[in-house]
Amino acid sequence: MLELRVSSCFPFEVISVYCALACVDAVIAVLAFWQLVRIHSRNAHLGWTREKVFHLTIGFSNLGYTAYFVLTLVATCEGWSCWFGTYGFFIMAFPKILFFAAFLLLLSYWVDLCHQTDDEDDDGESSSSVALLNKPTSKPASSDIDSDQKCLHIPSIHVGGRQRVVILVTGIVFVTMIAFAVLIWIGRGKNPIDSSTVARVYVDMFAIGILLLGGALACYGLLLYTKMSKVRSEGTSSELWKVTGLAVVSLVCFTSSAMVALFSDIPVLYRWQTEKINGVRTSLLVILYYFIGFSVPSAFVLWVMRDLPPSRMADSLEESRIVTFITDGSTSLHNPQRWTSVATLNNQGSKASPI
Repeated sequence: MLELRVSSCFPFEVISVYCALACVDAVIAVLAFWQLVRIHSRNAHLGWTREKVFHLTIGFSNLGYTAYFVLTLVATCEGWSCWFGTYGFFIMAFPKILFFAAFLLLLSYWVDLCHQTDDEDDDGESSSSVALLNKPTSKPASSDIDSDQKCLHIPSIHVGGRQRVVILVTGIVFVTMIAFAVLIWIGRGKNPIDSSTVARVYVDMFAIGILLLGGALACYGLLLYTKMSKVRSEGTSSELWKVTGLAVVSLVCFTSSAMVALFSDIPVLYRWQTEKINGVRTSLLVILYYFIGFSVPSAFVLWVMRDLPPSRMADSLEESRIVTFITDGSTSLHNPQRWTSVATLNNQGSKASPI
């Protein structure tokens, strides 16, 4: 049903949209990596924090989309037979997994904020300096030891409970993608397996996962908004619109991409018979699926997270800011007095480090 005729090419409208999307995602990837470098220069001593991992996955995800758009055009117009099976499927699916992992990480942090209790401080995840993947267990006794550690020290690994769930779910999705890629490869031979049907099943499953993720982000965004709205401060007001914006953008964009995936063949466009493509209609669906569904959320969350964290020598007041999307620590939402005290500290330090 979706076999591609060799030596054919997409309509001009589709080629133009693919080129534009490749440029957009390349810019987003560069911005994500640049912000990662800037953040690491501020708090390199913390290791791989949630914020750094988020920027890394967003960067590689959009870099993967750029490669997918370019390779799809070249492979289709040049008639690469190897592209229309496992290779094309893998390049199409891998960036989506990284994108899914990034926003699953965001969801895990919002869950931390909503469900943490004061007695969770003992497991080390409530500190504002906790790293996501590695956490120094002790401080050096002298500057000489600190100098040696810069070259030889391998920091211990620290992963929070909910971050383990993120890693587990991402791993399961990746293994599932590999299994479907193998089935697509087997289906190219003489056997009952239909590669096109296998690809469609995977796309539908992933679309349902994206739809559920968008709904979960919307629910926890609403819960965070309800809790934060009880605190009256300039810093909290700034965070309210960030949480609201991320929740709304995630729900709208993820829903649109999931609907396109479930009711059209746009995600497996690399396998289409190009003579059956309606240039204008296909272009609009591609924009709705890729640009609205993936590029817009990535760009929006990078814009929301454009502020740099406080440097190592920054005033301690700056480290008490409320950061409700991605940060290195968290603030208890079950204690209104604690919320109020943190908001007060945020007002005092807002001149030095605005959000």
